[in-house]
Amino acid sequence: MTSYQRWTLCTEHTSYTVRLSPDGPWAELDAWGPRGVEEGPSALDWSRRTHFVTPVDAAPAEYLPYGLRPFTESELVVARPGRERGVWWDFAGAEEGEGSLRLAFTDDVLSLRTVLCYETVPGTDVILRWTELTSMEELRLERLDSAAVNIPVAGPARLTYLAGQWSQEFQRHQLDLARGTFTMGSLQGAPGHAYAPWLAVQDGDAEAAYGIALEWPGNWHITAEAEPGGTVRVRAGRVPHEGAVVLAPGKTLTTPRLACAFSPEGLDGLSRVWHRYERHLTGERIHRPRRVLYNSWEATGFDVDAAGQLELAKVAADIGAELFVVDDGWFTGRADDTGGLGDWYPDPAAFPQGFGPFVEAIRALGLDFGLWVEPEAVSPTSRLYAEHPEWVYRIDGRPTRLIRNQLLLDLGRTDVQDFVIGTLDRLLTEHAVSYLKWDMNRPPTERGRPAAGPAERLDLDAEHVAGYLRVLDHLRSAHPHVMVEGCAGGGGRIEHATLARTDVVWPSDNTAPLDRLSIQYGFLHAHAPHVMSSWVTDAPGIFDTRPRSLAFRFVNAMCGVLGIGADLRAWTSEQRAEASRWITRYKEVREVIHQGDVQLLGTPKDPTFGVQYDDPKAGRTVVAALSTGHLDGAPLVPGRPARLRLRGLTTEARYRDAVSGSTYSGAHLLHYGLPFAWRIDHDAELVVLIRQ
Repeated sequence: MTSYQRWTLCTEHTSYTVRLSPDGPWAELDAWGPRGVEEGPSALDWSRRTHFVTPVDAAPAEYLPYGLRPFTESELVVARPGRERGVWWDFAGAEEGEGSLRLAFTDDVLSLRTVLCYETVPGTDVILRWTELTSMEELRLERLDSAAVNIPVAGPARLTYLAGQWSQEFQRHQLDLARGTFTMGSLQGAPGHAYAPWLAVQDGDAEAAYGIALEWPGNWHITAEAEPGGTVRVRAGRVPHEGAVVLAPGKTLTTPRLACAFSPEGLDGLSRVWHRYERHLTGERIHRPRRVLYNSWEATGFDVDAAGQLELAKVAADIGAELFVVDDGWFTGRADDTGGLGDWYPDPAAFPQGFGPFVEAIRALGLDFGLWVEPEAVSPTSRLYAEHPEWVYRIDGRPTRLIRNQLLLDLGRTDVQDFVIGTLDRLLTEHAVSYLKWDMNRPPTERGRPAAGPAERLDLDAEHVAGYLRVLDHLRSAHPHVMVEGCAGGGGRIEHATLARTDVVWPSDNTAPLDRLSIQYGFLHAHAPHVMSSWVTDAPGIFDTRPRSLAFRFVNAMCGVLGIGADLRAWTSEQRAEASRWITRYKEVREVIHQGDVQLLGTPKDPTFGVQYDDPKAGRTVVAALSTGHLDGAPLVPGRPARLRLRGLTTEARYRDAVSGSTYSGAHLLHYGLPFAWRIDHDAELVVLIRQ
């Protein structure tokens, strides 16, 4: 009977079929791919011959406990206190809904009920998976992954992942995994700068791409295992700080959601699936224009005063900025990074006429006003720390180390959450603040909470995540007009839970032109342009030091949400005029950039790279084209213009360049591409094509 029990979930273009295994009481994947892929023998079926492993170790199982699956890694490891580890369960029924499925399994010895949960996301090709665990007795959960996904491969699996470091986040990497294990993750209390909680899997050079992304702003892992039978099995989930979680009797623990996506159009198509999903997460806020931002950090650093900020704001308004954000340094005790955090009151010395009149002076220029905050951090010299030293993470009898001269508040505590909520409410109601940049620059180190009971009974990582999300949810409900930017020393905390509650995120502190291009290329594989904040600055390259023009910096930044962070007072009148022209052009096309279908045209390693944005309904295509190669020699030697082949256009249609008036057939743009005659003084273009 069990071999015939199957359930199929359908998304807009794909289907996902789960069955009960014919070999035992577990669920396994039957088919995943384009609609109708389940009609035929399963590509994941196997011979059922096993040597030195059990049938369950070889099965393409959706989720299995240690006990049933003893040898080839499991998603759930459970022990009773003082007893052996292991779960053995029986199937307890299925519950189907519109676009949802729940499969229940029970272990009567442990009184443990495990429910595998599935849910499709309307208008996307994403299926969400998570697990619910309930027991009538106390259990110790040593591993509690969200789900496992299985992908059949004929040879080595092609893994694509995003890795890097601070100032070099989201670098795209690929490896072929023939056998063995690949794992990545973070123990920094956030996704971290080293890896993004995102992975794509392909069957070697095959075009079809499968992807997963974990919705969790705390400790995490993703592990891919190339198994002997021609399958890659990917497990993902959170990693408790304490090494295990105690499940109390009668309580239900819900794991983070794992988003699963498929596209037959390769990594480029998979990126568009993720973009549509993130627009779904944004909801109605997607229709609020992301305003052109000016941020004062790179111009003034900690040297913040009303006169200097107003001088910058006047120039920013003149060139077309719509929002002025005062970054770090505006509050009491913040002359440098050694003090002030936690005491969130404007510095009266910096604003001698009062902070309120300063904000109104900014707004009188036609600019909205924003502030930088770091709500989870506290300086040891602050009044907050003097009054509440117990609010920071610490371990009794152990030294407390400083990172960036600061400590981290235990946001898992309700009183700390209430303090942060009260602080933000005060700032957002006493002053006309419509933009909040939330930063986090310090991972937890001595992560303990003395006097809270035995450490092994705490779940500090999950509690901090819950506190962080509670504050963001409060901001969304109490201050719906305020746009929120997520930042963690750059791109250290970017995942779907954060993206669902913020309006934009800051991918990296590195704003150098070619460095940033590489960061944004990787970022757009996983995340949508409407959440990608990007600035035009004067920063020199860190990893790629080749100079690029102001036009290059603007076109690059316009690939997401445009901002400016340079010291505008030092710009010439010609530079300001050029900036004004670019900002005007950006405003004309930002809706297409933020809500259109994205095509990545080549890679930043190619001499010419581009990003294409299509709005099929309006018949507009925007192409950001960038010269990434060497520019010396041109045009003194013979050569043809560089060409950038576009994608997804209608072959028979004609497309007119809105600026030059040139007309191209769709076939020409697809086959030959747009021509660009790059020079040392011309290394970027923004082309707008109108379908005739």
